[in-house]
Amino acid sequence: MSELSLSQKAALGSGADFWTTKAVGSVPALTLTDGPHGVRKQTGATDHLGLAGSEPATCFPPAVGLGQSWDVGLIRRVGEALGREARGLGVDVLLGPGVNIKRDPRCGRNFEYFSEDPFVTGRLGSAWIEGVQSIGVGTSPKHFALNNAEDDRMRSSSDVDPRPMREIYLRAFAHIIRSADPWTVMCSYNRINGIAASENQWLLTDLLRGEWGFDGVVVSDWGAVADRVRAVAAGLDLEMPGSGGRTDAQIVDAVEDGTLDEAAVDRSARAVRRLAERAGAGRAGRVVVDLDLHHRLAREAAGRSIVLLKNEGAVLPLVSGQSVAVIGEFAREPRYQGGGSSHVNPTRLDVPVDEIRASGHSVTYAPGFSTDDAPVDPADAIAAATDADVAVLFLGLAASHESEGFDRDDIELPPDQIELLTRILDVQPRTVVVLAHGGVLRLDAVAAAPAVLDGALLGQAGGGAIADVLVGRVNPSGRLTETVPVRLQDTPAYLNFPNENSHIRYGEGIYVGYRWYDARDLEVSYPFGHGLSYTTFAYSDLSVSAEDSDVDGVVVEVTITNTGPRAGREVVQIYTSKPGSRVGRPSRELTGFAVTRDLEPGELQTVSVVIDRNDLAYWDTRVDRWIVESGEYAVHSGASSRDIRLTLTVEIPGDDVVLPIDENSTLGEVLANPAAAKALAGLAENNPLMSAGNDALGVDMARMLASIPLGRLAGFGMRDEDIAGIIAAARTD
Repeated sequence: MSELSLSQKAALGSGADFWTTKAVGSVPALTLTDGPHGVRKQTGATDHLGLAGSEPATCFPPAVGLGQSWDVGLIRRVGEALGREARGLGVDVLLGPGVNIKRDPRCGRNFEYFSEDPFVTGRLGSAWIEGVQSIGVGTSPKHFALNNAEDDRMRSSSDVDPRPMREIYLRAFAHIIRSADPWTVMCSYNRINGIAASENQWLLTDLLRGEWGFDGVVVSDWGAVADRVRAVAAGLDLEMPGSGGRTDAQIVDAVEDGTLDEAAVDRSARAVRRLAERAGAGRAGRVVVDLDLHHRLAREAAGRSIVLLKNEGAVLPLVSGQSVAVIGEFAREPRYQGGGSSHVNPTRLDVPVDEIRASGHSVTYAPGFSTDDAPVDPADAIAAATDADVAVLFLGLAASHESEGFDRDDIELPPDQIELLTRILDVQPRTVVVLAHGGVLRLDAVAAAPAVLDGALLGQAGGGAIADVLVGRVNPSGRLTETVPVRLQDTPAYLNFPNENSHIRYGEGIYVGYRWYDARDLEVSYPFGHGLSYTTFAYSDLSVSAEDSDVDGVVVEVTITNTGPRAGREVVQIYTSKPGSRVGRPSRELTGFAVTRDLEPGELQTVSVVIDRNDLAYWDTRVDRWIVESGEYAVHSGASSRDIRLTLTVEIPGDDVVLPIDENSTLGEVLANPAAAKALAGLAENNPLMSAGNDALGVDMARMLASIPLGRLAGFGMRDEDIAGIIAAARTD
């Protein structure tokens, strides 16, 4: 840093243009560009919303689809392929993954996020980052933090209490920072409890660097910085895009007039220089980009991400020789990615109807509906369905219905699609529905169909993957990473979404997603973790141990047996609960999962999952730290949050929580402190209130007294000096 002038150090902290940083002294320029599911390296004009063209790149399944694989190994391989393509296109940092929580199904950017659950989000996000960075390309988990809506996103405040902030919205980021060491983190547009993320010292410095140990670059979301001087002071390192030197001059002026400590500018410049060093090392050596291989990987990933929601009467897989009516505009013009900054120019595109034809079936196609409001006569579609052995109907949301930048008003399928489905079911009982969407849909209208495949968004090879699953070349093993509600009004944030006067109140607290539905025992269309297979699996021999000296947590083992007729994979989910917890907790929470290998009929595999002790903790607002309660925990192994197959209990030693004792401490809290309790006991026999039995008032006196503040005993005959003595005893213990 001593070699650089103040103006040069300031220049390192902002972009040269839309996607590159400045070359300053010996520090070279860097190129950052969007992912997360493909490299969007723009050519010619540049913008952040995907308006201008970009280089061809493999479009892998977006997170809404890829997350349904629950497969960390597969996602790491996708990350490696993304890293190779980024290297091949001269990109130093790929801006992803999106790891915000799907708080409400209407969020327009949910297609770019993995889940409603922080545990699965953190594990899948880490795998993606490890894959990309293993190739020498940096990543940028985003959007840090609490960016869970698109409407008014550049100024709205996410107003949230400490427990949900820590347990739900920051937990995935914390795991990613500590386990995957991302080169950068992208701060979000929004405010958090009134303070802009880019100017939030607690978020960017105290928490991210101090508590979690992050040593990379904090980069702004594009255009998220309103005041760079305040942002740099708070912990921002790199403002993007460039401002033409305007904010560089502001930094210099602020240092010279004493309103900004030059040490903050040094920190920022040092972080960018280290990023350049990492990128320089990553550029060493030749990288081979095999786009054919990557397309095959994209097809494999898409196939593993498809969820078989229902399959009554074994409609699927299709039988050889069956005639198939393929219906729906999405079968010819597939919806395979979301809109906005992550929009990828694919290297090729598999068309579902063509891929189904290529599988050997006799296919008749009819659009049935349009995605641009143009009138379409459904007669041809109904006739095709009538004449075929089976109908495959592609339904979903068009790109105009959901995108970055705005939130949805509802979670409904378009009315014309529902009407078409109803009419086709009248003539063809063997109907398969294939869904394409970036956000959750209400599926009540689809319930009459005997078979439903949920592809979410599957990337450029999704058409081939759908055909693979339909004909049985791939046995579906995808599982939902978010709950499908019966209706929008049942969702956790329904009364607190979207914002009101630029404030979003996170009133549901920790009860997000399945935590909400399960705690309230609400009926759902499909629960978190749900997914069927063309085979069946049995769970047996569950064991739980907290006695492994090499593990700081619990080791869970369960045996999975393929009891059906086909080879297939099972996603084993481990949930835990704490009966009788002293704080409000969900009915159960995901704390582990594993995907079996492909098991042949009759084959079994014993799966081992380690539950980290930290994942049993809750955030105790009394002491502002994570606390593991002592006592008995239930460990559940199952196929969804509501399909629990086996349960055992395990005793877990807890963390000591010593609360300071003062006049406002309740008698219950005093009795939990040994020294204070001893002092209180010596005085209780002389106090009629404290020595009264349960028959005095006909109530449980101990429970009634437990909530009385210590200082209030002065009104019941206890001397002030005695109260002071109890407090003193606690402080000297």
